[in-house]
Amino acid sequence: MPKLSISIFRFSLVPLLAVLTACAGPAPDSNGGGRVHDPYENTNRAIHNFNRGVDKAFFRPAAKGYVTVVPRPMVNSFNMFAENLSLPGQAVDYLLQGKPKEMGTTLARFLVNSTVGFAGLADPASDFEIPRADTDFGETLHAWGFAEGPYLELPLYGPSTTRDAVGVFVNLFTNPVDFAPTRPINNLGLYAEIVRRLGDRGLYSDTVDSILYGSSDSYAQLRLIYLQNRRFELAGDDEDAYLGLYTDPYADPGSAAATDPYEDPYAE
Repeated sequence: MPKLSISIFRFSLVPLLAVLTACAGPAPDSNGGGRVHDPYENTNRAIHNFNRGVDKAFFRPAAKGYVTVVPRPMVNSFNMFAENLSLPGQAVDYLLQGKPKEMGTTLARFLVNSTVGFAGLADPASDFEIPRADTDFGETLHAWGFAEGPYLELPLYGPSTTRDAVGVFVNLFTNPVDFAPTRPINNLGLYAEIVRRLGDRGLYSDTVDSILYGSSDSYAQLRLIYLQNRRFELAGDDEDAYLGLYTDPYADPGSAAATDPYEDPYAE
């Protein structure tokens, strides 16, 4: 995609960003209280059907072909390259979250892998026991006290929430790599991320297929998996924040399943 197209695309997201930020304003129950809040379900399901159609017609066969033709070590190297390009942006998020130690280790990881690791195609930083980075602007908003907001399914992207959708769009602007004066390829980070997602789709094809095409309600299953995983990631060491993650989101609010934090949602 040409550089001008990306600039126009990013500019067009500003009004949407303002709306989403208003929807995801500060609230005490920032993790959703273990419940599913999906007031836009009809629209979300339509987008889910569109995403599933695109996956079935284009992305799934392309991903399977990619991992069949390209050797597994090369697929892993391309994934590490994309991950490495994302590290400066993640360092910015750690800084905004008030985590200078994590910011420092993320920059150290980027420096080591960008030099000794051949621009990130290898991962010597892990051999040096430099921790991996895993954050985004959605987590930054969580750290600032912004609520999760309603569940959303984004076109061509997949499951999200209003808070995480804001994070996705803001992260388009906050990676310092995008502002480097000298770049071998414009929008390299975008292309690398597409290749990474292609590789992941191919490598984990059986798991993804079982969710999208093997379940009776792929929308509800994907929504539940996403929300549980995301809330667990953000809860960290705060036990109270994730005690309710495994309640049955479809249970009657007055039932035992809705109040027991240890209820197995998959139990018969």
